[in-house]
Amino acid sequence: MSVSDPSRSLALAGVRVLDLSRVLAGPWCTQTLADLGADVWKIEAPGQGDDTRGWTPPDVGGESTYFMCTNRSKRSLAVDLRHPEGRALVRRLAAQADVLVENYRLGALAKFGLDYDTLSQAHPGLIYCSISGYGRTGPRAAEPGYDFVIQAESGLMSITGEPEGAPMKLGVAITDLVTGMNATQAILAALLARGKTGQGQLIDLALLDSAVSVLANVGSGYLAAGHEPQRFGNGHPTVVPYQIFATADGAFALGVGNDAQFAALCTALDRPHWAADERYRTSRARALNRDTLVPGLQDIFLVRSSAHWLARIRAAGIPAGPVRTVPQALDAPEVAARGLLADTPDKVHGSVRLMRSPLHLRGTPPREPVAPPRLGEHTADVLAQVLGATAVEIQGWRDAGAVA
Repeated sequence: MSVSDPSRSLALAGVRVLDLSRVLAGPWCTQTLADLGADVWKIEAPGQGDDTRGWTPPDVGGESTYFMCTNRSKRSLAVDLRHPEGRALVRRLAAQADVLVENYRLGALAKFGLDYDTLSQAHPGLIYCSISGYGRTGPRAAEPGYDFVIQAESGLMSITGEPEGAPMKLGVAITDLVTGMNATQAILAALLARGKTGQGQLIDLALLDSAVSVLANVGSGYLAAGHEPQRFGNGHPTVVPYQIFATADGAFALGVGNDAQFAALCTALDRPHWAADERYRTSRARALNRDTLVPGLQDIFLVRSSAHWLARIRAAGIPAGPVRTVPQALDAPEVAARGLLADTPDKVHGSVRLMRSPLHLRGTPPREPVAPPRLGEHTADVLAQVLGATAVEIQGWRDAGAVA
């Protein structure tokens, strides 16, 4: 399926997205919109393109797998915003777009006439999503924002890691990813609102806002009860046992979410009396007495293999699973059964293995992944199809250095 194919089976068929974002939060959002059927025009600087094109290793034939993870099913245009004709072309594309997503530094796009206030005057239906580290208002609006720093400043690091260890970041850029998801939600809401009012709007999203919001129960514990959170490693501050346990040959994850599951676990472990023990009978009691319960469980699990305990615990209806490596997770039969991976045709490599969208919509399923574009691969196609540009005009812009 072409990335520009307005198939009626796609939820966002006919929606046009001008993507002025790079790296992760913005591209993660626009990739989701592309998955759902939008035609995404990714504007990149000639020569270098999106920063992540150069983020290797790992790579496939010199091409960044980081870039691949967040740019499937888009069309790339190499346009120089420093060139007056390049800026004019992007403004013309913005006039044809339903949605614009950007993550430039504060004020940078205003110099090019690509800010919301300027574009919305001529195109009041435009939905303009602006992504930044600290938002477009506030004392730090002019500062750049990076996931690693935001994880530290948001409090996420302070609750991640071993109790006596150092604060630790998550293994992926979670604040970027959550912000990209929030951006997708906000854009979909704005599209629904525009359907009622005909008006677009400005969306102002900050990595810091998104990171603080996912403190969730930990944040509410401080706000409502004044409780200062601590690190519990792979444990849980409230739910016990809910952590990794070592076994005779490895480790597994155990999640006991309620009193009935704990009683079932006690039976499965031949310790039925623990379920009636006042130290462990309720969720609150188990949290308060983790210092005796967890070591007792650990002693039991060290006697037999992970496979033994997983079979026994799962048979009792209790959530548990192996601690997998990334290759083991991606090769797992349940991942294959959900169709999450796709061998995607690629004109250079023959095929590349990519993720599919995890959004399972039965009536309007996401499109099959299209290989991430090479830099400027669709410049001529989009300018011709969207702006009606002729081959002579496009060549003139190339000769002038406005596009590549």
